[in-house]
Amino acid sequence: MKRIFFAAIFIIALNTYAQPMESVRWISKFGVAIGVNPVYAVPDVGPINEKMTDFGIGKFSDSGFFGLGGSGYVYILLVDNLRVGGMGFSVGSTKSGTVFADNSPNVNQIDYKREAEYSLGIGGLTVEYTLPFIKPVAVSVGGILGAGSMNLNLYQNAGEYSWEGVWEEFESGENTEALNMKIKDSFYTFTPTINIDYPITRFFAARIGAGYIFTFDNDWTLNNDQKLNNVPSDLKADSFFIQAGVYLGFFVF
Repeated sequence: MKRIFFAAIFIIALNTYAQPMESVRWISKFGVAIGVNPVYAVPDVGPINEKMTDFGIGKFSDSGFFGLGGSGYVYILLVDNLRVGGMGFSVGSTKSGTVFADNSPNVNQIDYKREAEYSLGIGGLTVEYTLPFIKPVAVSVGGILGAGSMNLNLYQNAGEYSWEGVWEEFESGENTEALNMKIKDSFYTFTPTINIDYPITRFFAARIGAGYIFTFDNDWTLNNDQKLNNVPSDLKADSFFIQAGVYLGFFVF
């Protein structure tokens, strides 16, 4: 009889405890995670492509670039449904080809190998609020506050070189066969985002999301941080992007 009595008390107590816990689950979401993020961004490369025509190896795609990044977050229990973390990613593309030194047929004509590398990357702190009335997924709005850079590296060479020949290029003052120009735009960014995270299990989740990179305090440099002037005003890293993601962690959505 005592066993039945204590069993009944245990069941009643467990049920009483479970009810508020179930309510809390729907009011405040919780999770901690780290994951990998494929990204597709669509920056405006029009001003670069205007010069790429003369560079002679084709243009960069104006429909966007693929890339990869990583992110993580944890919910701050002091503020319901607020999570903080970090995210970084980079996208880019490379074009290469061969051009002639001039247009006239000549047995001594040099074929230049040229290459152009474009990349755009950001990283920073993420702050997001997860809408509590949407379930069982986590729909979060917020943003990334951080910094980034847009890089354009240009290369030209005429084949193989020797150790001594590299130094002779500088000594001769006629550095026309082997050229390398590295253009960089360093900036700060605020990037609004919206993300949808779906918990496949308690420990594994998938994501789809989007955002827009707003840049400010741009600083253009060439090679070893030399100031670069007269950059086209419409050449910016501001860009729309979409992202996916797979996360490992613990999720209570």
